[in-house]
Amino acid sequence: MRITPAHLDMVTAALRTVLPLDHPADSILRHFFRENPAFGANDRAFIAESVFGILRHRFFLESVSGTSTPRSLLLAYLARFQGMNLRELLPLVSEVEAKWLTGIKAVTPESQSLAIQAEFPEWLMEKLRGFMPDNEILDLGRSLQRPASLDLRVNTLLANRDEVLALLNKDGIEGNATPYSLIGIRLTGKPAINRHELFLTGKVEVQDEGSQLLGYLLAPKRGDMVVDFCAGAGGKTLMLGALMRSQGRIYAFDISEKRLNNLKPRLKRSGLSNLYPQRIANENDIKVKRLTGKIDRVLVDAPCSGLGTLRRNPDLKWRQSPQSIEELKRKQVAILSSAANLLKPGGRLIYATCSFLPEENQEIVERFLAGHPRLILLNCAELLAQQKIPLDTGVYLQLSPGLHGTDGFFAAAMALVKQEDDIPNP
Repeated sequence: MRITPAHLDMVTAALRTVLPLDHPADSILRHFFRENPAFGANDRAFIAESVFGILRHRFFLESVSGTSTPRSLLLAYLARFQGMNLRELLPLVSEVEAKWLTGIKAVTPESQSLAIQAEFPEWLMEKLRGFMPDNEILDLGRSLQRPASLDLRVNTLLANRDEVLALLNKDGIEGNATPYSLIGIRLTGKPAINRHELFLTGKVEVQDEGSQLLGYLLAPKRGDMVVDFCAGAGGKTLMLGALMRSQGRIYAFDISEKRLNNLKPRLKRSGLSNLYPQRIANENDIKVKRLTGKIDRVLVDAPCSGLGTLRRNPDLKWRQSPQSIEELKRKQVAILSSAANLLKPGGRLIYATCSFLPEENQEIVERFLAGHPRLILLNCAELLAQQKIPLDTGVYLQLSPGLHGTDGFFAAAMALVKQEDDIPNP
């Protein structure tokens, strides 16, 4: 599209609203669009793409431009990351800005510090250097600067993957089977899938492939009693229900009424009848405690820093801090302890985060297991192999955008044994 001065003004106004980052960037942007209903679909797409692109590259843009004003960040972004040449920009900028942009175009990434090249704040660099060499930090940072793909999960109660791919192709929407999930589809580009008949009839849901793999690790059976402890809007819960062929019972727990309300229309579309959303006050709610020792499968997609989702939520780099992560770690331990109490002997628990920090992942699990001798660690690669998924990242599932094309997910699988020396067949 041809960019006009009006487009620059739109994005500048949006950035001015978003950049304090008092709330998640996507929710601020949604509010901004509601306040400006005259913007067309192409305008909104350009604004959103530009705002999130600037957030992904903000450290570099601020460093090379020497300023953090919204208009300057936008112009620098268009010149450096959208490939606009000076001839295209000249009608939109002043003579001073044109000269300034010439200098910005000449800056090489290699002239910047590792933190700026990776687009990580210093507090996060300090943590990463504790367990990663510099070249891996740079690879991770660059992979998180690329926009995320749009992944779908086929609702196997209502359709199969080949059928969905054929229907998408018929409508001019290009997609391919995901490499790991047996029911995933990765779309090319960002079509408006939420307006497509397949979405409206519940045959597909938007869900990152990494998130889908958590369902295969949990592997609930028909007739099982299952708890999704931090269900949110229920994407993983719905997958579990489909894996169970709508038999058995799934409790979808969450502390947020709003998130559970977002699950309701998805549940209605899904065709499931075995899912029970329940708001809880905290991990020790009576609704949780009454299920002690009764549950076959428990999924804990724990509240975490979300750093593995920086492709989608680049603002988290500024909204998280060492202090907030310490608070999250306390929540993770408390939730994991409560969730483990629900298991019946032989039951399986999956602890997962969308973080790549060991302190939220392996360290939480290892400390927890040390204090709970009746729980043993299962091998995630073996569990996935049982589901005919050839993905071996070791005992733990550890996914990254660069290697796997997914968000940065971590998962550990545990099982409850009757005695310390019993090895279950989960």
